[in-house]
Amino acid sequence: MSKTIQCDIVSAQDAIWSGQAAQVFATGVSGELGIYPRHTPLITQLKPGPVRVVDAEGNEQFFFVGGGLLEVQPHMVTVLADTAMRGDDLDAAAAERAREEAERALENRGDDTMDVGEAQKKLAEAMAQLQALEQLRKKLKH
Repeated sequence: MSKTIQCDIVSAQDAIWSGQAAQVFATGVSGELGIYPRHTPLITQLKPGPVRVVDAEGNEQFFFVGGGLLEVQPHMVTVLADTAMRGDDLDAAAAERAREEAERALENRGDDTMDVGEAQKKLAEAMAQLQALEQLRKKLKH
């Protein structure tokens, strides 16, 4: 039995990561998912948040996705993200600015700067980025 599964993480702009994984963890709309080789096939929407990949050598790779789809086949996991970036590329200051901008847009609903749905989406993504950064910092401390 294979001890790894092919994993591809792609965004609309770029291929972010591709390789053999022993485990893949992501947050679907119904909760946390842990994918292992020979997992039952599934397709689910992803919430904005972290995706963790444990590679064949046991090293953990950390990514952030801004939502999208996760498809699991017995020998392949594909993350089709709206936006995606490596954990090392997350910028706390930029995420904080995006959070503040979205909150201001929600407070000033009469302005035409951003509609409510878009502001809520940006706020959710910014908050998810900040939470992902916090998780990454905690992991690096251990």
